[in-house]
Amino acid sequence: MVEAFGFGLGVAFTLVVVVLHFSKGTGRTIPDDISQEVLEQRAETVPETDFPEPMNRAIGGGAAPAGAVGAGEETGELDEGEAEEEQSPAAIPDDEAETFEVEYEKEGETLEVPENQTLLEAGEEQGWDLPYACRQGQCISCGGQVTSGGGSEDYLAHDGNEMLGDEELSDGYTLTCVAYPTSDFTLATSESP
Repeated sequence: MVEAFGFGLGVAFTLVVVVLHFSKGTGRTIPDDISQEVLEQRAETVPETDFPEPMNRAIGGGAAPAGAVGAGEETGELDEGEAEEEQSPAAIPDDEAETFEVEYEKEGETLEVPENQTLLEAGEEQGWDLPYACRQGQCISCGGQVTSGGGSEDYLAHDGNEMLGDEELSDGYTLTCVAYPTSDFTLATSESP
């Protein structure tokens, strides 16, 4: 008798599970994607500011991205009569780039570095483990010093230096991640002001 009751209960339970499995359910519809609507609602609650949003502050400085527009300003178009910014040395085609002899003092080698390549990239191509962090000129991890005499700007073009001031530049300091050679010189890597 117990076996028949247990068997009957098992069959009834199985039938209930099968019926529930194949039933249509409650008919609840899944809503459309509302992420854009939520973003717009959040944007309405944030007050406008007069300064552009910063870049990633986790790495170094947090300078405003090129073309950032503050509150109430027009788009990033140039005003009439305003000159365009200088072109980055990295944009010079390889077949047109002039090369310069850069002596890496601590590494004990002299490299021919094209004017469209940073000092950091040239060293890395040699397999050297040179220090760096942001690769945007927003920290001093990749710092170096021109030991040929004079300021670093006599030998280098900096494309994006955010950390070194005129005094450090005149003392020969440079950020190798944004420094492009414009003359022959000697460089001491891993040197910071």
